[in-house]
Amino acid sequence: MVLFIVIFCVVVALGFAAAAAWSDWSGMVIPNSYSVGIIVSFIVAYGAFYFLAPESGYFMGIKAHGIALIIVFAITFILFSLRMLGAGDSKLAAAIALWTGFKGLMPFLFFMGIVGGILGLIALYLKKNKPIANPKEGSWFDRVQKGESAVPYGIAIAVGAVVAFFDMGYFDPEKLQLLAGAVSGS
Repeated sequence: MVLFIVIFCVVVALGFAAAAAWSDWSGMVIPNSYSVGIIVSFIVAYGAFYFLAPESGYFMGIKAHGIALIIVFAITFILFSLRMLGAGDSKLAAAIALWTGFKGLMPFLFFMGIVGGILGLIALYLKKNKPIANPKEGSWFDRVQKGESAVPYGIAIAVGAVVAFFDMGYFDPEKLQLLAGAVSGS
């Protein structure tokens, strides 16, 4: 049962990250409910792990996860204050950092930064060349081609999350087998 709960929560968290990426792409908005969903899915998964299979080692200690959230939120809040990042991006990145903890934080931030940089370069190109004739009103393409400096960073955050989740071993068959074995062995 714990295996199902944890896998379900991992998929839910990535689903919310994908929904946030799509929302950012299509309208440059990330609803708070997506970040809340990611945090709630972590709490449920961690609770199942903690109470039913702590010896499996699937997650790190709660402090490592909580401090990662605080660090990312503090940094992204500063970026938000400097108008370099949106509030939704800040909350989404912090919610994902809760899942990654310290172990997955570097891959998450690295790939988030790489994809964000690529999106920034695309935004510069779109702003200068306006290659899309009739972009959807309010979409990223529309806003950038009208002169706004905007990057749908939710996409970069979602890509960083996927890489970090794989790096953390959340989909590793051996780790999942240990989690299942820890429950069935009790």
